[in-house]
Parts: sequence; C-alpha cells; structure tokens
Amino acid sequence: MPKAVVNGVTINYKVQGQGEPLVLIMGFIGPQWAWFFQARALGKHYQVITLDNRGVGKSQEPKESFTVRSMAEDTVGLMDYLAIDKAHLLGISMGGMIAQEIAINHPERVRKLVLGCTSAGGDGSKYLHPDMIKAAGVREAVTTDGMVDINIAKASSAAIYVAFNGRIAKIFSLLLSRVFAIYVRLTGGQGYLGQMNAIRGHSTLDRLGSIRAPTLVITGTEDRIVLPHSSDVIASHIPNAKLVKIEHAGHVFFIEERDRFNQEILDFLRA
Repeated sequence: MPKAVVNGVTINYKVQGQGEPLVLIMGFIGPQWAWFFQARALGKHYQVITLDNRGVGKSQEPKESFTVRSMAEDTVGLMDYLAIDKAHLLGISMGGMIAQEIAINHPERVRKLVLGCTSAGGDGSKYLHPDMIKAAGVREAVTTDGMVDINIAKASSAAIYVAFNGRIAKIFSLLLSRVFAIYVRLTGGQGYLGQMNAIRGHSTLDRLGSIRAPTLVITGTEDRIVLPHSSDVIASHIPNAKLVKIEHAGHVFFIEERDRFNQEILDFLRA
C-alpha cells in the first residue's frame, strides 16, 4: 500500500473508487482494513480514502506523545498530499473524535460529517460503558486521569471483546483479543498507549457548536464501549445535526449491522 509522510509521520493509506472524496477514519487500535465492508460498498459511489492512524497498522509509531488533534492534522495532511481540497468525513469511535477536530479547526475541508459511536470527551466515567470499565479491570468508575493506569494489553483486548454483540462474533472477538494481547506484550504497544493517552485528553464539547458541516450522528443502542447517550450529547450541540440509533447494535455496528449502516451513510451523503 502507498505511504505518505505528513507532519513528520509516515502514514499508510489506500484509495478506492471514484467520485467525491470520502475519508474513513478508524477508531482506537483499528487498522484501515477494518473498513472492508464500507470501502467495498461506498467505493461504488465515492472515492474512498482509508488510513492507519499514527501508531497502528503500517503507519509510523511516533516516540513522542501525541493528541487527537495531532491525528486530525495527519488526516488533513494526507488530504493535502492527495490534492483533496474538500471531502466527506466518516469517523468511528476515536475516529469520530478525530473527525470532530477536523470539522472544528478546518471547516473549509469538510463537505459532510458522520460521527459514529463516539464522544465529545471529558471524564471517562461519563462516556465509557460500565461493561468496558469492568472488562478493562477497573473496579470503580474510571476518571480521565485514571485511564492512563489501565494495562494497555488488557484494556485493548477488553475493548475488542465488548465491541461485538453477536454470539458468533463474540467467539471471533475472543480469539482476536487474545492474539492482540500477545502482540502488545511482544511489541510493547507504545503506539496503542499513545492513542489511549490521546483519547484521554480529548475534549470538544464546548466547541461543537462551531461545526457548520451537515452532520449525521449515528450509534447502536447496545454499544458497550461508548455510552449511546454520548451521541445524544453530540447531536444536541451541533447545529441541525441528524441523530440515528440502530436498535440492538453494538460498538462495531459498522461490521455487524453493515447493510443498515452503509445505507444510512449513503442516504445521508446523497441527501
């Protein structure tokens, strides 16, 4: 896959399809290939750009600390590299946090904005689901500062496991979480720790009102990582935002409920 050096960091990316540019931004520890179902379906109508955020996949793992805004600037830098003046943005979970920062700081670069199962940040106990807190090994409601003390391998594996709701998917996620835990222990997982610390510092609630791009806020009603109420909060702060909740869907609803999710995205972008 091609790579671009932006903001001093090498970013792995892929471009598929033709039409208006649509940038897909993945969440915490997620590689760009996790957009498989969206890239294939949405690529029939749009030029789809996917990327590995810094610290994961085949993108560079910076030695210094970074923020959600750093990753937002990476995405904008990649758009510059690809000569894309303006694009639709679709961000999931942490990717939704990144998309918020782009829409706030670079409004002229955003056509339409989709924020999936994400949060405006702040105190972790206010947007993390109790199941996620419990699975990560935190006995009491975690504060934002307390997030940094969570074992990265355990927290990341827990996130993978509670992200899936379906029975068959649960079996797959259990295997995936164990493999990932081994990988983190072998590599140190500094890129993943960097992303976790970036999420810890994310806060946009008092700036969401400045977003002017047409916005779709979408989540699953059974999300066990980010509380679905977080989407209500975001939608209430962005002018004229549309809120969609998919019944019985979990955090990775873009995989488990991909047909419904993809159709919601297409309907919104075409409107």
